[in-house]
Amino acid sequence: MTNTSWSPSSWRAKPVRYIPDDYPDPSALARVEAELARLPPLVHAEETRRLREALGQVAEGKAFLLQGGDCAESFKEFSAENVRSTFQLLLQMAGVLTFAGGCPVVKVGRIAGQFAKPRSNATETLNGVTLPSYRGDIINGMDFDARERTPDPQRLLRAYHQSAETMQLVRAFAREGYTDLTRLLGHRPESEGAVRPVDFFTSHEALLLNVEQAMTRVDEATGGWYDTSAHMLWIGERTRQLDGGHVEFMRGIQNPIGIKCGPTLEPDDLVRLIDTLNPQGIPGKLTLIGRFGSDQVAARLPRLMAATRRHGSPVVWSSDPMHGNTHKASNGYKTRSLERILAEVMGFLQVAAAEGVHPGGIHLEMTGQDVTECLGGPLDVSEDDLSDRYHTHCDPRLNADQSLQLAFRVADGLHTTVLTPQDRAA
Repeated sequence: MTNTSWSPSSWRAKPVRYIPDDYPDPSALARVEAELARLPPLVHAEETRRLREALGQVAEGKAFLLQGGDCAESFKEFSAENVRSTFQLLLQMAGVLTFAGGCPVVKVGRIAGQFAKPRSNATETLNGVTLPSYRGDIINGMDFDARERTPDPQRLLRAYHQSAETMQLVRAFAREGYTDLTRLLGHRPESEGAVRPVDFFTSHEALLLNVEQAMTRVDEATGGWYDTSAHMLWIGERTRQLDGGHVEFMRGIQNPIGIKCGPTLEPDDLVRLIDTLNPQGIPGKLTLIGRFGSDQVAARLPRLMAATRRHGSPVVWSSDPMHGNTHKASNGYKTRSLERILAEVMGFLQVAAAEGVHPGGIHLEMTGQDVTECLGGPLDVSEDDLSDRYHTHCDPRLNADQSLQLAFRVADGLHTTVLTPQDRAA
């Protein structure tokens, strides 16, 4: 499949899922889409190419991808401090992985655009009242109220402007840089030395294709189409149909892209997705994000990794240990166990070693805020603790302590399952 018949709007001729079709005033939505198309890009093509090159190093087994951030960004929780805390946490985790795991780390945030969420049920019923489900602040409001739950196109503009503010903060923090691991881990080094800026990239799920279309521009330097809403986009487990609009849109952009790969994905379909989304076999173009659950990763992942190894096209294999390990606690809270999250990551590393595939990264829902949404960790969060600081607008996130514990365990796992004895002795 070539790009000769592709355009930023060609997805509209394909079947799509999870894009709202219940806006009360379609003409108002069209006006907002036109306004988004006139607004400045959030990222630049040269930055996006730099990320693709860095991910190419991951595909070659020379680096590791750390991708993480909010399940869904919200208008209410937005603040410079919250952006800073998540940014700093990702850098702390990257420091651990770099120094303990022994490999460079490519840092990508689920940030500055991760607003929309696909929902299994289009409606929600409470006390006999049925309303549209909450689908992320970019679409409707969380409060169970008819007005709040009605999709509002003005929210698209608000999400754009919040993303722009977030990008400004992220760029400023990245320019400040960090000098070494002691500073990354919160300690002041004896000598500050020269401040080194860090490379930090943004990503989100490309769910709302009308927004992605509006943000897709031609790069004058290369003539290629780039989605300027983020450096990297991914297709979710529910929207990766080969004949669907999401795959159609993603095949035409030059950004690095990801595919969520779950238990229902068959090897032949994965190969077809690779051929469709990266027909030229460009290193760093395609990241495969496994999300199976700790009880299925050993059974389902090997044949997918074997298929990509046989196929030969360079891909990054990453592990999302969050989505397959969600359950409802006895008190009704949706939660995840750090123990099961770690079990899936360790299973991912073991399968990769057995299949001769580089375990290229991890993809996490996490926050620098002191939340109590996932079980376990250094403070041993229990079900009774969940109500203390349960702030997520969608799925439960690891807090800072849990995220750092995971980073140390992953670094140790990389050291023991991936590096050779000669490497470990060096």
